[in-house]
Amino acid sequence: MTAVTIVGAGSIGVAWAVVFSRAGHRVAVYDVDAGRVASALPEVESRLAELAGFGLVEDGVGEVLARVTVTADLDEALDGTAYVQECVVESLEVKRELFASLDRRTGTDVVLASSTSMIPCSRFADGLSGRARCLVVHPGNPPYLLPIAELAPAPFTDPATVSRARSLLSAAGMVPVLVGKENEGFVFNRLQGALLREAYCLVRDGVASPADVDRVVSSGLGRRWAVLGPFATADLNTRGGIERHAELLGPAYARMGAERGQDDPWTPDLVARVASEVHESLPPGDWAANVERRDRALMRLEQARRTDPSAFGGFTRAD
Repeated sequence: MTAVTIVGAGSIGVAWAVVFSRAGHRVAVYDVDAGRVASALPEVESRLAELAGFGLVEDGVGEVLARVTVTADLDEALDGTAYVQECVVESLEVKRELFASLDRRTGTDVVLASSTSMIPCSRFADGLSGRARCLVVHPGNPPYLLPIAELAPAPFTDPATVSRARSLLSAAGMVPVLVGKENEGFVFNRLQGALLREAYCLVRDGVASPADVDRVVSSGLGRRWAVLGPFATADLNTRGGIERHAELLGPAYARMGAERGQDDPWTPDLVARVASEVHESLPPGDWAANVERRDRALMRLEQARRTDPSAFGGFTRAD
């Protein structure tokens, strides 16, 4: 059992408390707001109960909840901690002040991680004496259902810090992904932002309504991406693999990008680099078999939808 501190009892803080307590860790949640202190534990209990109803909590809800404490005393929350997950407002100044305080109040072996969606670690941790133990650990929302966790270190972050964070997150059922270079938005939000920018443009230009854009994603792209990422999808959508896909459709995608003032061609060396890595898990010789695997996975999803359509939310209509 690792002692984990969550700083900030908003929706992401509560969600992280669910992740770590469900994994067996002792979790202390801190917030300066008395209302959040009062409501955090009931919210954790409510989310755990929902998860348990779907068989997603191995231990009893009461047993998991007993691992969580909530306090308005930061020193109390940090007592004995090994890992801090910051979940406060998305403000550079607030994060700078908070990380300076965390650096002063914790031992040199404590990992200090931020849940920030956009801000690189070096912008709020540079200059701290303990900056080597700081990094971004950005989750999908909610992390107890979307297990991706982006590990985005600064150039000054100690690799041992990244390793410790990765180990803790993996053991908690998360899927850590290393962001190899600092940037605004990391990977998750850059991909999401690219889709949203085009979605807004399609509505603006009269190509589709907001509802129809949502339908295209929820009944098309989203279903596909629930099974495969964009590179694997391109590889299996075209006989001849991702290289052939780039050859056939790359020029059209380049023209679409040019419409938006973007000039990022899929150069032959870039396509070759991507293809080389894709083929490590999807060998060209297994293309037909992997297409069948993809289709069977999609069939299982469709079977589940038809068995219980209400379980999939009904946020968009098919007609």
